[in-house]
Amino acid sequence: MWAFNVENVNEKINLLRRQENQILELKERVQMPKLPARDALILDFKSHPAKKGFSTPEGQARMLHDLASIELQAMELGLRTLLEFPEAPLPFREELWRLTVSESEHLEMCLNEIQAMGFNWGDWPVNCGLWTAVSDQDSLIDRVVIVHRYLEGSGLDAGDTLLRRLAGVDAKGVQKVLKIINDEEVGHVMFGSNWYRKFCFDENLNPETDFTARMVKLRGVLPKRIGQVNHELRRRAGFTEKEIFYLERLRESFLEKESVWKV
Repeated sequence: MWAFNVENVNEKINLLRRQENQILELKERVQMPKLPARDALILDFKSHPAKKGFSTPEGQARMLHDLASIELQAMELGLRTLLEFPEAPLPFREELWRLTVSESEHLEMCLNEIQAMGFNWGDWPVNCGLWTAVSDQDSLIDRVVIVHRYLEGSGLDAGDTLLRRLAGVDAKGVQKVLKIINDEEVGHVMFGSNWYRKFCFDENLNPETDFTARMVKLRGVLPKRIGQVNHELRRRAGFTEKEIFYLERLRESFLEKESVWKV
């Protein structure tokens, strides 16, 4: 039994933390479910109810609930990579295990703050868009790029924007959780940057040209991100100027496509 097979969110966290040796000593690839189990209603994002503003406690709690869903998927994706790539180098697996536990701590912080505000996990629907952005056809380099450089990198951008939006409202507990998570996510994305370059070196690939080519190949399965790219945080997380320039162009293409649909 693995964490993504368990419905209860707290049981997921506890089960994951008990299985370090079992996970790191794994020798055979584990088959993944189509979707992870949930004790909250799973709906396509477009079907979610309208959100209230951050000036209201409900709006702040809903934002944390959305963040908890992201952190839950990040925890499960870390576990998924560990179980789908048992042949990966042990130093990579050990570092990814620590990162996965860190994601579980982020999730726990969100859940605790939601409850402190008088709400509960499952009060709103969730989606599994991050889980479905990866597949059993990914190479290990693909997985590192998708999860740690694209999905978590986009989370860095979004987290900084959220902190700025919350600056003018009374939300000290929410701001504290967001600040801790965003600060630590820089290291999570740097993990992806470092190992991406290491794996490129091992396969005699030039990361400067491979990143763009790989993103072109993968962009059809990636969630669309139209938020601002935070250049400073991206640099701190190991992105080169050429990679940041590509991400800006990718964002522009998403914005152009969205405007076409709105005409």
